[in-house]
Amino acid sequence: MKYGFGVDLGGTTVKIAYFDETGNMMDKWEIPTRTENGGENILPDIAASIREYLSKNAVADSAILGIGIGVPGPVDGAGVVNRCVNLGWGVFNINETLETLTGFPVRAGNDATVAALGECWKGGGQGCKNIAFVTLGTGVGGGIVVDGKVVLGAHGAGGEIGHILLDPTETDTCGCGNHGCVEQYCSATGIVRVAKKYLAANDAPSCLRSIGNLTCKDVFDAGKAGDTAALAILEQVYDYMGRFLSAICCVTNPEVVVLGGGVSKAGAPLLEGAKRYFDKYAFHGCKNVRFELATLGNDAGAYGAFKLVL
Repeated sequence: MKYGFGVDLGGTTVKIAYFDETGNMMDKWEIPTRTENGGENILPDIAASIREYLSKNAVADSAILGIGIGVPGPVDGAGVVNRCVNLGWGVFNINETLETLTGFPVRAGNDATVAALGECWKGGGQGCKNIAFVTLGTGVGGGIVVDGKVVLGAHGAGGEIGHILLDPTETDTCGCGNHGCVEQYCSATGIVRVAKKYLAANDAPSCLRSIGNLTCKDVFDAGKAGDTAALAILEQVYDYMGRFLSAICCVTNPEVVVLGGGVSKAGAPLLEGAKRYFDKYAFHGCKNVRFELATLGNDAGAYGAFKLVL
């Protein structure tokens, strides 16, 4: 039996998992992400932690297939990362750098793209070769898997679905610098933004008006309780989701759309609402697609990272 590691590199913590070659997660742990000095300690820390694990558990180097790693930034097919703002990284070859530090083969990818591969392999898209994975969190990320392979694009930015243009009349600026991106309407922060704009433009009574620090969860909870304004807000959000998901599926024609991230905790109402508007906007040849919730949670990135090695 051979083994390997899947690494999910985040801005606060690094999640490291140890797998056997069948994809069975044997162990997992976390170390802090040290971003000071341009993130110069991050890869050496990962290498040291993996080396310590192998030594502690008496695992021979010959038993290791390699290390996969997902990072929060664009990564091309050769492993060149093109800036990770949250880590302080510029442009360099992460495969070659981590290989030098560990002595093992390394395969790197964008974190959301790698998570998509994980969900395709062992999660909500298991058994499918073509999926669209959407992470609805503070921002909107995702990954596209076609015929079992992640779509990277020429510069590693394939699958940046959070920055598809939805509203060309938008005056507020997205975090990317553009205007009217998916992220401004369908992320957790975007849903709160939609809610506040609705409440400001409509005088309908709502329990949401009494909440000082409004959250995305508050909006969904109010909707479940039957709050009329919250339901109207969520209809706007589902409309946005249906539009951008129909655009994705018209290009990639997946078997399944998998929704993950914190917003996906809303569960069935989110799936049903997004699918309802998807069916309204989608090209007829792309409508035969399932909508599923992600099942791997915070482990999706580690699973997908190890799958890169395989």
